[in-house]
Amino acid sequence: MHWLTILLIGVAANIDNLGISVSYGLKTTRIPAASNLFIAVISMICAYISITAGEVISNFISLKTANLIGGLLIIFLGGKCITEAYFSKASLESGTEEAERVYADSNFSRVIAHPQLADLNQDKVITLKESILLGLALAMNCLAIGLGAGIAGIPPVLTTLSIGVFSYISIAIGAMIGSRISNNNIAKYSNILSGLLLVMIGVYEIIT
Repeated sequence: MHWLTILLIGVAANIDNLGISVSYGLKTTRIPAASNLFIAVISMICAYISITAGEVISNFISLKTANLIGGLLIIFLGGKCITEAYFSKASLESGTEEAERVYADSNFSRVIAHPQLADLNQDKVITLKESILLGLALAMNCLAIGLGAGIAGIPPVLTTLSIGVFSYISIAIGAMIGSRISNNNIAKYSNILSGLLLVMIGVYEIIT
């Protein structure tokens, strides 16, 4: 069983969550436990749907081809994360409107590019209603990764649980870290870390 892959996918799918929650902590915006749990459930639902879809696709191709396609898709997503990190750095350094536009469009959603948008009433608390918007934005990452995992034949239930558990943990830890630090380095480099992990997972699935 792909125990290592299951754990690494759970981590990689939620490094963005860690970066976003750090930014919330820096802005002293709270994410209550109930809202955090709701975000995790949304991620799990989206992940399970995409992994199942990937499994259906894998039924029409050989195991070797499925592992190759799934691995390549995960590697592609890893490269996309690293590219997004590059545009993020460009927007912060140049300060141009064009760079800001590219950065915002390159992320999974504008909520991820501008996390404060999820706090609709600006009361410094992410309510259950607002957690739907944030959860769906963060789950876009899980959809793409889950499809590749399903095609590669990674167990859907355990992978879904891994994504949900690490979603809750990453947001809780990120918010705590953000409230205690004076810079946003974790958020800045979250896409790079996520991308590198995904590339390693993809390579692992291809060669095993």
